[in-house]
Parts: sequence; C-alpha cells; structure tokens
Amino acid sequence: MNVLYTADATVEGEGRTGKGSTSDDRLNVDLSVPKGLGGDDGPGTNPEQLFAVGYAACFHGALKKVAREAKASVENSTVNANVSLGREEDGMALAVELTVNLPGKDQAEAQKLVDAAHQACPYSRATRGNIDVTVTAVTS
Repeated sequence: MNVLYTADATVEGEGRTGKGSTSDDRLNVDLSVPKGLGGDDGPGTNPEQLFAVGYAACFHGALKKVAREAKASVENSTVNANVSLGREEDGMALAVELTVNLPGKDQAEAQKLVDAAHQACPYSRATRGNIDVTVTAVTS
C-alpha cells in the first residue's frame, strides 16, 4: 500500500471512560459508556459514535467521487450511519446501517450510485465480510 495519510490517536484512562486525542491535537474527546452497555451515558462520546461519523464521512466522500466519475449530481446528499454493538455467541460484534439520501434522483440511479460508492469506500472495503453492513438509498 502506498500510504497517503496516517491518523495517530491515543486513548488514556479507563478505555471507554477515558480520554482520546490525536497527535495533531485536532480531536480531543472525553469517552463515556452508554446506558445500553451499563454506563451512565455521561457527557463524552463513545467508539461506536466515532466509527459512525468516520464511516458516514468516508462513504459520502466515495459517493461524491463515483458521482463525479458518472457525471451525476449528488447535491444535497447525506449519509446517516447507525453503528450497533451487540453480543454474539463468541463475543461482541458490530453492525452498520447506512442510509444514503439522494434527493431528486430516481431509485434506480440512486441505488447504482450507492452500490458503486459501497465498492469504492475504504471503510466498506475494510468491513466487507467482517461485519454486517446494510446500505439503503432513499430519494426523498
């Protein structure tokens, strides 16, 4: 791999209730445990929220790239990511639901763009075959 960028982040403290930051100091977050995982839903964020924002941003970038290549407009598009953490027989697992809103597109064109973005997105490539990812195109 020809590395183009590397993010460098550190978590200190108690893991899910610690502090996280990047080496360039652009991101500094307190971490907390959601009530659904036995925590107090404190003022911090959690790894699933951070992953959801990262995946949605990456997918949106991939969508814009494939749209440019197809000479299609994805103006006013949004990507919503729901990241779920759950228990399986052999341990904890993640699942992701991406909802891609492409206003003004017909469903067939929207689905074609979303499918192409899912193939191109580095997060989708990294998770493929490892976690359940559902991608839905909506046009309203």
